[in-house]
Amino acid sequence: MLPTASLAPPGKRHAILREVGLRDGLQSLASLLPTAHKTAWIDAAYAAGQREIEVGSFVPARLLPQLADTAEVLAHAKTLPGLFASVLVPNLKGAERALECGADLLVVPLSASHAHSLANLRKTPDEVVAEVARIRAQRDAGGHATLIEGGVGTAFGCTLQGEVAEDEVLRLMQALLDAGADRVSLADTVGFADPETVKRLFERARRAVGDKLCCAHFHDTRGMGLANAYAAWQTGVERFDACLAGIGGCPHAPGASGNVATEDLAFMLERMGVDTGLDVQALLALRQRLGAWLPGETLHGALWQAGLPQVLNGVAACAA
Repeated sequence: MLPTASLAPPGKRHAILREVGLRDGLQSLASLLPTAHKTAWIDAAYAAGQREIEVGSFVPARLLPQLADTAEVLAHAKTLPGLFASVLVPNLKGAERALECGADLLVVPLSASHAHSLANLRKTPDEVVAEVARIRAQRDAGGHATLIEGGVGTAFGCTLQGEVAEDEVLRLMQALLDAGADRVSLADTVGFADPETVKRLFERARRAVGDKLCCAHFHDTRGMGLANAYAAWQTGVERFDACLAGIGGCPHAPGASGNVATEDLAFMLERMGVDTGLDVQALLALRQRLGAWLPGETLHGALWQAGLPQVLNGVAACAA
Protein backbone atom coordinates (compact mmCIF):
# COMPACT_ATOMS: atom_id res chain seq x y z
CA MET A 1 0.00 0.00 0.00
CA LEU A 2 1.22 3.49 -0.83
CA PRO A 3 2.03 5.65 2.18
CA THR A 4 -0.18 8.71 2.55
CA ALA A 5 -0.12 11.93 4.49
CA SER A 6 -3.52 11.26 6.05
CA LEU A 7 -2.85 13.53 9.02
CA ALA A 8 -3.05 16.65 6.88
CA PRO A 9 -5.86 19.01 7.99
CA PRO A 10 -9.07 18.72 5.91
CA GLY A 11 -8.86 20.83 2.78
CA LYS A 12 -5.13 21.38 3.09
CA ARG A 13 -2.88 19.99 0.40
CA HIS A 14 -0.01 17.80 1.41
CA ALA A 15 3.26 16.77 -0.19
CA ILE A 16 5.64 13.88 0.34
CA LEU A 17 9.39 14.36 0.12
CA ARG A 18 11.24 11.14 -0.63
CA GLU A 19 14.79 11.43 0.68
CA VAL A 20 17.18 10.08 -1.96
CA GLY A 21 20.47 11.34 -0.56
CA LEU A 22 21.47 7.91 0.71
CA ARG A 23 21.43 6.67 -2.89
CA ASP A 24 21.45 9.45 -5.47
CA GLY A 25 23.52 11.68 -3.23
CA LEU A 26 26.16 9.30 -1.90
CA GLN A 27 26.74 7.40 -5.14
CA SER A 28 28.30 10.49 -6.72
CA LEU A 29 30.68 11.29 -3.86
CA ALA A 30 34.21 10.05 -3.35
CA SER A 31 33.60 9.58 0.36
CA LEU A 32 32.42 6.23 1.71
CA LEU A 33 29.89 6.89 4.46
CA PRO A 34 30.04 4.18 7.16
CA THR A 35 26.94 2.06 7.64
CA ALA A 36 26.51 3.38 11.18
CA HIS A 37 26.24 6.91 9.84
CA LYS A 38 23.73 5.84 7.21
CA THR A 39 21.48 4.22 9.78
CA ALA A 40 21.85 7.28 12.02
CA TRP A 41 20.82 9.41 9.03
CA ILE A 42 17.71 7.27 8.52
CA ASP A 43 16.83 7.45 12.21
CA ALA A 44 17.18 11.25 12.27
CA ALA A 45 15.24 11.72 9.03
CA TYR A 46 12.50 9.48 10.41
CA ALA A 47 12.42 11.50 13.63
CA ALA A 48 12.10 14.66 11.50
CA GLY A 49 8.97 13.21 9.91
CA GLN A 50 10.21 11.58 6.70
CA ARG A 51 8.35 8.40 5.82
CA GLU A 52 9.77 7.67 2.36
CA ILE A 53 13.51 7.10 2.01
CA GLU A 54 15.50 5.62 -0.87
CA VAL A 55 18.11 3.75 1.13
CA GLY A 56 20.50 2.56 -1.58
CA SER A 57 20.88 0.54 -4.75
CA PHE A 58 21.55 -3.11 -5.48
CA VAL A 59 24.45 -2.84 -7.91
CA PRO A 60 27.84 -4.61 -7.86
CA ALA A 61 30.06 -3.21 -5.09
CA ARG A 62 32.94 -2.81 -7.55
CA LEU A 63 30.83 -0.30 -9.49
CA LEU A 64 29.42 1.65 -6.55
CA PRO A 65 31.35 0.87 -3.36
CA GLN A 66 29.47 3.74 -1.70
CA LEU A 67 26.32 1.57 -1.75
CA ALA A 68 27.81 -1.84 -1.01
CA ASP A 69 25.97 -2.05 2.32
CA THR A 70 22.48 -1.46 0.90
CA ALA A 71 21.11 -4.76 2.23
CA GLU A 72 22.19 -3.89 5.77
CA VAL A 73 20.87 -0.33 5.53
CA LEU A 74 17.55 -1.58 4.14
CA ALA A 75 17.24 -4.10 6.98
CA HIS A 76 17.60 -1.26 9.48
CA ALA A 77 15.05 0.91 7.65
CA LYS A 78 12.55 -1.95 7.81
CA THR A 79 12.62 -1.82 11.62
CA LEU A 80 11.05 1.66 11.67
CA PRO A 81 7.23 1.54 11.76
CA GLY A 82 5.57 3.16 8.78
CA LEU A 83 8.79 3.87 6.87
CA PHE A 84 8.43 3.16 3.15
CA ALA A 85 11.91 2.04 2.05
CA SER A 86 12.82 2.08 -1.64
CA VAL A 87 15.92 1.01 -3.54
CA LEU A 88 17.13 1.60 -7.07
CA VAL A 89 17.67 -1.51 -9.20
CA PRO A 90 19.16 -1.31 -12.70
CA ASN A 91 18.37 -4.89 -13.73
CA LEU A 92 16.71 -8.20 -12.84
CA LYS A 93 19.61 -9.39 -10.70
CA GLY A 94 19.41 -6.28 -8.53
CA ALA A 95 15.65 -6.62 -8.34
CA GLU A 96 15.91 -10.22 -7.16
CA ARG A 97 18.19 -9.12 -4.33
CA ALA A 98 15.87 -6.25 -3.40
CA LEU A 99 12.87 -8.56 -3.33
CA GLU A 100 14.72 -11.00 -1.10
CA CYS A 101 15.53 -8.16 1.30
CA GLY A 102 11.95 -6.93 1.46
CA ALA A 103 12.19 -3.51 -0.19
CA ASP A 104 8.85 -1.71 -0.34
CA LEU A 105 9.57 -0.18 -3.74
CA LEU A 106 11.93 -0.84 -6.63
CA VAL A 107 12.88 2.19 -8.70
CA VAL A 108 14.04 1.09 -12.15
CA PRO A 109 15.87 3.92 -13.95
CA LEU A 110 15.28 4.49 -17.64
CA SER A 111 16.91 7.26 -19.64
CA ALA A 112 14.70 8.76 -22.33
CA SER A 113 17.95 9.80 -24.01
CA HIS A 114 19.26 6.89 -26.06
CA ALA A 115 22.85 8.09 -25.66
CA HIS A 116 22.56 8.50 -21.88
CA SER A 117 20.88 5.12 -21.55
CA LEU A 118 23.76 3.37 -23.29
CA ALA A 119 26.35 5.28 -21.27
CA ASN A 120 24.64 4.81 -17.92
CA LEU A 121 23.00 1.37 -18.19
CA ARG A 122 24.55 -0.15 -21.32
CA LYS A 123 21.01 -0.77 -22.56
CA THR A 124 18.70 1.06 -24.94
CA PRO A 125 15.53 2.55 -23.42
CA ASP A 126 13.42 -0.22 -24.91
CA GLU A 127 15.76 -2.87 -23.50
CA VAL A 128 15.15 -1.34 -20.08
CA VAL A 129 11.41 -1.63 -20.69
CA ALA A 130 11.89 -5.34 -21.44
CA GLU A 131 13.87 -5.68 -18.19
CA VAL A 132 10.95 -4.16 -16.28
CA ALA A 133 8.69 -6.87 -17.73
CA ARG A 134 11.07 -9.53 -16.39
CA ILE A 135 11.21 -7.83 -12.99
CA ARG A 136 7.41 -7.69 -12.83
CA ALA A 137 7.20 -11.39 -13.68
CA GLN A 138 9.73 -12.21 -10.95
CA ARG A 139 7.86 -10.10 -8.39
CA ASP A 140 4.52 -11.66 -9.19
CA ALA A 141 5.88 -15.20 -9.22
CA GLY A 142 7.27 -14.68 -5.72
CA GLY A 143 4.05 -13.17 -4.40
CA HIS A 144 5.82 -10.00 -3.26
CA ALA A 145 3.88 -6.83 -2.41
CA THR A 146 6.80 -4.65 -3.54
CA LEU A 147 5.87 -1.84 -5.93
CA ILE A 148 7.75 -1.10 -9.15
CA GLU A 149 8.38 2.48 -10.27
CA GLY A 150 9.78 3.30 -13.67
CA GLY A 151 11.88 6.43 -13.32
CA VAL A 152 12.18 8.22 -16.66
CA GLY A 153 15.39 10.24 -16.53
CA THR A 154 16.84 12.86 -18.90
CA ALA A 155 13.21 13.75 -19.57
CA PHE A 156 14.08 17.39 -20.23
CA GLY A 157 17.29 17.00 -22.19
CA CYS A 158 20.68 15.33 -22.08
CA THR A 159 24.30 16.49 -22.05
CA LEU A 160 25.23 13.64 -24.39
CA GLN A 161 22.33 13.68 -26.83
CA GLY A 162 20.98 17.18 -26.48
CA GLU A 163 17.25 17.46 -27.07
CA VAL A 164 14.95 14.66 -25.91
CA ALA A 165 11.56 14.72 -27.63
CA GLU A 166 8.57 14.98 -25.31
CA ASP A 167 6.69 12.44 -27.40
CA GLU A 168 9.47 9.93 -26.76
CA VAL A 169 9.30 10.59 -23.02
CA LEU A 170 5.55 9.96 -23.05
CA ARG A 171 5.96 6.82 -25.18
CA LEU A 172 8.46 5.37 -22.75
CA MET A 173 6.28 6.19 -19.74
CA GLN A 174 3.41 4.25 -21.26
CA ALA A 175 5.73 1.42 -22.31
CA LEU A 176 6.95 1.05 -18.71
CA LEU A 177 3.37 0.82 -17.46
CA ASP A 178 2.46 -1.67 -20.17
CA ALA A 179 5.49 -3.76 -19.17
CA GLY A 180 4.26 -3.97 -15.59
CA ALA A 181 5.49 -0.93 -13.69
CA ASP A 182 2.96 0.14 -11.07
CA ARG A 183 3.80 3.80 -11.49
CA VAL A 184 6.18 6.18 -13.24
CA SER A 185 8.11 9.34 -12.41
CA LEU A 186 9.92 12.04 -14.39
CA ALA A 187 13.46 13.22 -13.69
CA ASP A 188 15.56 16.17 -14.85
CA THR A 189 18.78 14.19 -14.49
CA VAL A 190 21.17 16.83 -15.79
CA GLY A 191 19.46 20.07 -14.80
CA PHE A 192 18.19 21.21 -18.21
CA ALA A 193 14.58 21.84 -17.18
CA ASP A 194 12.85 25.19 -16.79
CA PRO A 195 9.48 25.87 -15.13
CA GLU A 196 7.51 26.38 -18.32
CA THR A 197 8.82 23.16 -19.86
CA VAL A 198 8.18 21.30 -16.61
CA LYS A 199 4.59 22.51 -16.51
CA ARG A 200 3.97 21.50 -20.12
CA LEU A 201 5.52 18.03 -19.89
CA PHE A 202 3.93 17.15 -16.56
CA GLU A 203 0.52 18.27 -17.81
CA ARG A 204 0.94 16.11 -20.91
CA ALA A 205 2.14 13.19 -18.79
CA ARG A 206 -0.84 13.55 -16.45
CA ARG A 207 -3.23 13.47 -19.38
CA ALA A 208 -1.49 10.39 -20.73
CA VAL A 209 -1.12 8.23 -17.61
CA GLY A 210 -3.23 9.91 -14.93
CA ASP A 211 -2.45 9.04 -11.33
CA LYS A 212 0.23 6.57 -12.42
CA LEU A 213 2.50 9.64 -12.60
CA CYS A 214 3.70 9.72 -9.02
CA CYS A 215 6.86 11.74 -8.51
CA ALA A 216 9.11 14.58 -9.74
CA HIS A 217 12.89 14.43 -9.50
CA PHE A 218 14.79 17.68 -10.10
CA HIS A 219 18.46 18.54 -9.99
CA ASP A 220 19.48 22.07 -9.08
CA THR A 221 22.38 22.28 -11.52
CA ARG A 222 21.49 25.75 -12.81
CA GLY A 223 19.62 27.05 -9.79
CA MET A 224 16.11 26.25 -11.03
CA GLY A 225 15.36 23.18 -8.93
CA LEU A 226 12.87 24.83 -6.58
CA ALA A 227 11.19 26.75 -9.41
CA ASN A 228 10.81 23.50 -11.33
CA ALA A 229 9.40 21.74 -8.28
CA TYR A 230 6.85 24.54 -7.90
CA ALA A 231 5.88 24.22 -11.56
CA ALA A 232 5.34 20.48 -11.11
CA TRP A 233 3.35 21.15 -7.94
CA GLN A 234 1.02 23.40 -9.91
CA THR A 235 0.19 20.46 -12.20
CA GLY A 236 -0.86 18.30 -9.24
CA VAL A 237 2.38 16.51 -8.35
CA GLU A 238 2.53 15.86 -4.60
CA ARG A 239 5.63 13.66 -4.27
CA PHE A 240 9.17 14.91 -4.84
CA ASP A 241 12.61 13.39 -4.61
CA ALA A 242 15.11 15.49 -2.67
CA CYS A 243 18.63 15.17 -1.24
CA LEU A 244 19.63 16.47 2.16
CA ALA A 245 22.17 19.27 1.57
CA GLY A 246 21.63 18.89 -2.18
CA ILE A 247 24.41 16.32 -2.50
CA GLY A 248 24.93 14.16 -5.55
CA GLY A 249 25.12 14.65 -9.28
CA CYS A 250 25.37 12.67 -12.49
CA PRO A 251 28.64 11.22 -13.90
CA HIS A 252 27.46 11.97 -17.44
CA ALA A 253 26.61 15.60 -16.64
CA PRO A 254 29.79 17.43 -15.60
CA GLY A 255 29.04 20.07 -13.00
CA ALA A 256 25.56 18.75 -12.29
CA SER A 257 24.78 19.15 -8.62
CA GLY A 258 22.42 16.92 -6.70
CA ASN A 259 18.69 17.14 -6.27
CA VAL A 260 17.01 20.13 -4.75
CA ALA A 261 17.97 20.24 -1.08
CA THR A 262 15.42 18.47 1.11
CA GLU A 263 15.45 21.21 3.72
CA ASP A 264 14.99 23.98 1.11
CA LEU A 265 12.10 22.24 -0.62
CA ALA A 266 10.40 21.42 2.69
CA PHE A 267 10.73 25.05 3.79
CA MET A 268 9.28 26.37 0.52
CA LEU A 269 6.30 24.05 0.65
CA GLU A 270 5.58 24.72 4.30
CA ARG A 271 5.71 28.49 3.67
CA MET A 272 3.16 27.91 0.89
CA GLY A 273 0.84 26.33 3.44
CA VAL A 274 1.50 22.80 2.21
CA ASP A 275 1.68 20.08 4.86
CA THR A 276 4.87 18.02 4.48
CA GLY A 277 4.84 16.49 7.93
CA LEU A 278 8.48 17.53 8.28
CA ASP A 279 10.33 19.38 11.02
CA VAL A 280 12.54 21.71 9.02
CA GLN A 281 14.64 22.67 12.03
CA ALA A 282 15.37 18.98 12.62
CA LEU A 283 16.38 18.62 8.97
CA LEU A 284 18.83 21.51 9.36
CA ALA A 285 20.31 19.82 12.42
CA LEU A 286 20.70 16.61 10.45
CA ARG A 287 22.34 18.54 7.62
CA GLN A 288 24.94 19.82 10.11
CA ARG A 289 25.67 16.24 11.16
CA LEU A 290 25.99 15.21 7.51
CA GLY A 291 28.59 17.93 6.98
CA ALA A 292 30.66 16.45 9.80
CA TRP A 293 30.28 12.96 8.33
CA LEU A 294 31.41 14.10 4.87
CA PRO A 295 34.41 16.37 5.44
CA GLY A 296 35.77 17.81 2.24
CA GLU A 297 32.59 17.17 0.24
CA THR A 298 30.65 20.11 -1.18
CA LEU A 299 27.21 20.61 0.31
CA HIS A 300 24.55 22.72 -1.36
CA GLY A 301 21.34 24.52 -0.46
CA ALA A 302 20.34 27.97 0.76
CA LEU A 303 18.32 27.69 3.94
CA TRP A 304 21.23 26.52 6.08
CA GLN A 305 23.16 29.75 5.45
CA ALA A 306 20.60 32.03 7.09
CA GLY A 307 18.52 29.54 9.02
CA LEU A 308 14.80 29.75 9.55
CA PRO A 309 13.37 33.28 9.84
CA GLN A 310 13.44 34.19 13.51
CA VAL A 311 9.72 34.86 13.62
CA LEU A 312 9.15 31.27 12.58
CA ASN A 313 11.32 30.05 15.42
CA GLY A 314 9.23 31.96 17.92
CA VAL A 315 12.13 34.32 18.55
CA ALA A 316 11.67 38.05 18.45
CA ALA A 317 13.60 39.75 15.69
CA CYS A 318 16.74 41.50 16.77
CA ALA A 319 16.71 45.27 16.68
CA ALA A 320 18.67 46.79 13.85
